Amino acid sequence: MPSTGDGFSITLPPGRNALPGACTTAQYTSEDFQRLLGSHGIVCSMSRRGNCWDNAAMESVFSTLKTERLSKKHYRTRDDLRADVFDYIERLYNPRRRHSTLVYISPVQFEILKYA
Repeated sequence: MPSTGDGFSITLPPGRNALPGACTTAQYTSEDFQRLLGSHGIVCSMSRRGNCWDNAAMESVFSTLKTERLSKKHYRTRDDLRADVFDYIERLYNPRRRHSTLVYISPVQFEILKYA
């Protein structure tokens, strides 16, 4: 398990080498920390400096998911939650939800047009 030497350690699920949505504070953006991540094959995902729009689309997806689906339900197990999130994304959100960043078409329609 990687450690920064100041008590911070990184634990990733088996087979994962990305650290999604990492904080952009000095602790995480320092050269030492980035070298530590790189030495363990971990790719740190964060916005470019001064660009608050890098993650706006994903934050919108998560906000919509929480508002339209997760806040209204209670799940008995993580597997139930995982299945419901998958169902929401694959059967409702991606094929039907229109997005302003995609010229008001769904993600599925966008992919079809992009790769046609």
